[in-house]
Amino acid sequence: MKKVILILFLLLLASAIYLGITFFLGNSSGKGALQVTSTPKASVYLDGKKIGDTRLCKCEAEDLIKTGEYTIKLIPTTDGLKPFEEKITINKSTLTAVDKKFLEGAQGESSIISLSSIANNKDAELLVLSLPSGANVFLDNNTVGTTPLTFIDPTPSDHNLLITKDGYKDKSIGIKTVRGYKLTALISLGVIPIESSASAETQTTNKVTILDTPTGFLRVRVASSTASLEIGRVSPGETYEILTEGDGWYQIKFDEQKTGWISSQYAEKE
Repeated sequence: MKKVILILFLLLLASAIYLGITFFLGNSSGKGALQVTSTPKASVYLDGKKIGDTRLCKCEAEDLIKTGEYTIKLIPTTDGLKPFEEKITINKSTLTAVDKKFLEGAQGESSIISLSSIANNKDAELLVLSLPSGANVFLDNNTVGTTPLTFIDPTPSDHNLLITKDGYKDKSIGIKTVRGYKLTALISLGVIPIESSASAETQTTNKVTILDTPTGFLRVRVASSTASLEIGRVSPGETYEILTEGDGWYQIKFDEQKTGWISSQYAEKE
C-alpha cells in the first residue's frame, strides 16, 4: 500500500514539475520585433543597453526581443540635439515601430506604433494618443474624433492616419489594422515655431495672397494633397499668414486661427 502511495506521489510530483516548466516556457518564450528610425541618425538604447543605430530593425528570428515593457532611448549623432526617451511595449509576434524627428532647440516629433491581441478576433481596434491631447484624428481623410480616441472595428486594411492641432505640425502616418488586434498609435506633435521680434522685418515674406481661380474660390484642405479632405474655402484677394511651405502647397491660418493647406498654384507670396 505504501509502495502504491509512493508511486502515485512521484507521478503527481512529475506532473507538477512538467506543468510548471511548460507554464514557464509558455510565458517566457514570447518575442516580438522592433523597428526604429530617426532623422538625423541616432544610437538606440533599450533599458540602458545599446542595441544599434538607426535605421534599426530587430525583425529576424535570431534578433527578436522578449515581450515586455522597456525604456527606449535615442541619442542623435548630431551635436546640439536632445536625446529622446519613452516607454514602449514589445508584444508577442508583432512589430513595434518607433520613429523620431529631431529638431534643434525644440522637442521635435515622434510616433510609436504597436499591435496587441484582443479577445474578439473578428474585430480590429485603433487607439490614438497624442502629445498634446485634444488633437483632431482623420482616418483616410474622414474625421473620426479627437485624442485620446478609441475606434472600434476600422476596416482591417492599410489606412492613412492624420493628426492635426492648431499651433502644431500635421502628422501623417501609414498604418495597417488587423482583425484580432488593437493598433496603438502614440503621436508627439512638433510645435510650429513662433517668429521672434528679430524677424519682424521679414514678416511680409510669410504672407500669401489668394489669386483668381476658375471656381471663384480656393479650397483649404487638411493635408497637402488634392485627395485630402476639404475643411474650408478662401477667396481671391484675401491675404493669410503662411505657417509652413510644402512641395506646391502652403499651410495657412484661416477662419479664426484654424490651419489648413492651399495649392500654391493659386496663391502668391508677398
